[in-house]
Formats: sequence, structure tokens, C-alpha cells
Amino acid sequence: MAKPIEIQSAEQFSELLKSSRIVVADFYANWCGPCNQIAPFYEELSKQLSRPKVATFVKVNTEADGAKAVASEYRITSLPTFIVFRDGSVVDKVKGANPQQLQSIVEKLSNDIENATQGSSSGSGGIAWRGADLPRGYTDVSDAIDVRGLELLNADDTHFSVRTLFNKEKPSALSKDKATSNEKDWVESDTDEQLLLFTPFNSAIKLHTIQITSLPPTDEDDDDVPMRPRTIKLFTNRPHNLGFDEAEDIDPTQTIEIGENDWNSNGTASLGLRFVRFQNVTSLVIFVVDGDGDGEKVRLDRIRFIGESGEKREMGKLEKIGDAPGE
Repeated sequence: MAKPIEIQSAEQFSELLKSSRIVVADFYANWCGPCNQIAPFYEELSKQLSRPKVATFVKVNTEADGAKAVASEYRITSLPTFIVFRDGSVVDKVKGANPQQLQSIVEKLSNDIENATQGSSSGSGGIAWRGADLPRGYTDVSDAIDVRGLELLNADDTHFSVRTLFNKEKPSALSKDKATSNEKDWVESDTDEQLLLFTPFNSAIKLHTIQITSLPPTDEDDDDVPMRPRTIKLFTNRPHNLGFDEAEDIDPTQTIEIGENDWNSNGTASLGLRFVRFQNVTSLVIFVVDGDGDGEKVRLDRIRFIGESGEKREMGKLEKIGDAPGE
């Protein structure tokens, strides 16, 4: 549908990696004969598969002043080189003018592009909003969540649904059109500030970062204004949710204290994990222990899991990893 975009700067390339779920980059030089030979084939792929904000094809001239930095960052040593990015991370690479190999990768890619395009139009897929940048080398693995097994304890379920936390849309609190009372797209605790969220995954994943967005109103004179979470305890590979007493008593996989400076302008805190402890995660319990003030409720708007996806597991089975709880 569109010709490849010529990259003029590292900043332009970085923005495309953020705005388009899939990016295919052709690293070339004008003097390179094989580059020129495969260029029409690459342009045809771009016309067939480009989709706004879903799949973007770009060309990076390794000798152009504005694009040299991009080629250097990805250590391009042979021309042409084609790199496929998904959610900002490298997922495939082709060195040389090999149309068969490039075609094979793109054929696999076409299914992902089609699924993302359909999901975007239905509102259930496409590119998910994130309140913070992805750590380099990692992707958003929130799609690996088995939403049927989600469970949230002590949530005010009058207006709130646990699936709201993984909504791919931008939170209404950041939008000009605020949600009505019947369209609340966040979660609040009920009787006190504590929450227990059980999240099973369809595949064993490696977790690097958890991004939590919390956007309580700023009316400090209202005692009912909910708080942001302050203390978070994480428990991996539990077969089901914990009880509050149990969560208080057993050792977590990791405890995180969120400070005021950890929240960015989007109301999002990127919580780095002890990666070695989160290498083969089939389920995660997030225990919100307390809030950052004197209120009685905590508010969560969005949660995103960042890391690496793994092999798909058999549905309905959660295997415990490690000999001790939380390993």
C-alpha cells in the first residue's frame, strides 16, 4: 500500500519502532549492486504488506549522514541486510540479496500483519498503548496472558473488571474525552488498599519489566481519592491465587517499593525485575500491599508485561517451577 520510508535520522527510526508494531528495515548503499538488484522486490513487498501503525517498511542508507547512526547501532557489516523488528526488538535478520529467504520471512510476517490489522479494527488487538518505552531488546508479552484465568481479589467489582487492566487502549484519564461513570476503564480496591491479582500465561515467559499505570484524580481535598500503589510483592508460578494472609506470610519472588519519582508523566512506573528469577514464568501473582498515602483505596489503570515469550504450554495446566515457593 505504500513505498518504503527513507530514514533520515536515528530519531525518526526510533519513533517508527514505537508507533508501528512491525518494522522491516533494508540497510543498503547506493554503490551496492546486490542492493539495487533486490530493491524492486523489496518495494513490491512494501506495497503489498504496509499497514498504518501495524507494518512499516523502511530503507536505511548506511552512508547517508542522518542514517549512519542507525546502521552503526545495529552493527551492519554486509549489504544489503534486512532486519525485522517487532515491538521495537529484532526478531529476524537476512544478510545478502536473497529474495527466497526474505520472501520466506515475509510470508510468516504476513500472517502476523493480517492478525494485527484485524485486531486493530475490532479494538481487541493491534498495537497496545504503553505508558513508557520498552527496554531495548525486549517486547510487550502481555498478549501471552490467559485472560480466562485472571482473578483479582478485593476489587470494587461494581463498575470495574479485571480485564480492564490489560485493555490496549489509552487510559481515559489521559484522553480529552473522559470516561463516563458507566465506562470506567480502571480498577480500584474495595474494603482497603490491598489487591491480589493472579495472572496465568498461555506460554512460559521471561519477565524483565512490569509497567504499571495509575492515574488517580488530583483532588487532594477529597478523602475518597484513591492512591497509587507503593509496595508490590510478586510471586511466580503459583497454581492459583493466594489469600491475603498467605501473601503476607510467605516469601515473595521479589518485593518492589515504588517511589514518587518512579512515576512518569503518563502515570506509569517501569518496575525492573531480578531477571534471573523470572526466567520461566507460567503465572504471576501481584500483591499490592499498600498505597502511597493515607487513603483507603488503590487505583490501577493499566499493566503491561515486558520480556521474552516462550513456548506455548498446554491450556489449563500450570507447572510449578523450582523446589521452593516463589522460585
